[in-house]
Amino acid sequence: MSHLTRFPRNLFGDLMADAPSLGYLIRPLHGEGLPSEFKCDIKESPQAYIVHAELPGVSKEDLQVTVDSGVLTIAAEVRQHDQKTEDEKVVRSERYFGSVSRSFQLPLEVDQSGAKASYENGILELALPKKQAQGGRRIEVN
Repeated sequence: MSHLTRFPRNLFGDLMADAPSLGYLIRPLHGEGLPSEFKCDIKESPQAYIVHAELPGVSKEDLQVTVDSGVLTIAAEVRQHDQKTEDEKVVRSERYFGSVSRSFQLPLEVDQSGAKASYENGILELALPKKQAQGGRRIEVN
């Protein structure tokens, strides 16, 4: 039997939750802040990699996808602006802006000429065909 005391995983967060007067020290002053990562699923078939990334609230124009030396990078600029009229006073606003990105090392090179991307309802879908391995070439020995 272990005599070690187990602490909650988020000891500091639990401690600060009990101190409401100090809450302004750890919360963003404007909105809830950006997620540090977005969720991605990467599947592999014999011919291609299929990627699904959840990027809600991002416009298609603010997405950037690159593949360089087998590294897939998905970046997004998030812009959610406040809207108020002359006769309204904002009591609380949870809008934010900033950028997020993720990079993944793929096991095989991607044929960039056949890559396809679509974005609908906050889901980015990528179809990245694998580069066909070039067969070895026999070198004649003289």
